[in-house]
Amino acid sequence: MTALPRIAIFISGTGSNMEALIRAMRRGCWAVPALVVSDTARAPGLRRAQDLCVPTRVITQNPDIERVLSETAIDVICLAGFMRILAPSFVRPRAGRILNIHPSLLPKYPGLNTHARALDAGDSETGCTVHLVTEAVDKGFILGQRRVPIRNGDTSEILSERVLKEEHKLYPDVLRRFARGYGCATGPLSAA
Repeated sequence: MTALPRIAIFISGTGSNMEALIRAMRRGCWAVPALVVSDTARAPGLRRAQDLCVPTRVITQNPDIERVLSETAIDVICLAGFMRILAPSFVRPRAGRILNIHPSLLPKYPGLNTHARALDAGDSETGCTVHLVTEAVDKGFILGQRRVPIRNGDTSEILSERVLKEEHKLYPDVLRRFARGYGCATGPLSAA
């Protein structure tokens, strides 16, 4: 029998996508939420993770991340509102094993301010994308998307709330499919 993949979730903020992932993993028993990492001690998502009995770590330096990933035998990393760009030296040895959720229909609007950019462009729809992380920001292989219509009177804030609801559905669904096909054959996610 193949062991369930062990997932680390990287956050910087409230952790709503992190919570959706943890609850889905526990409900479906297809992966283990093994660790939540934040680059800031003030991230409200740390408390959410602790309330869900998932170990947390605040890590700001790459060598510390390497050590923690090795100690906890992490197989897959999910970026969930992690607002730091990962160094190529971190991403390269983990190619195909880091996922990210982005609040636009990539390849449209990589980077920040996606909702304002969609509104300014007069788009009729936006959405969210889960993709593999590469050295280029928001350019990795797309694993799934959900579309959200843009309505008259929408603001960036209103649109953000509607897209976030779809993110909470999309990310667990994509991670579930990814984890079931993963099989842990490649071993823990340390750089060595």
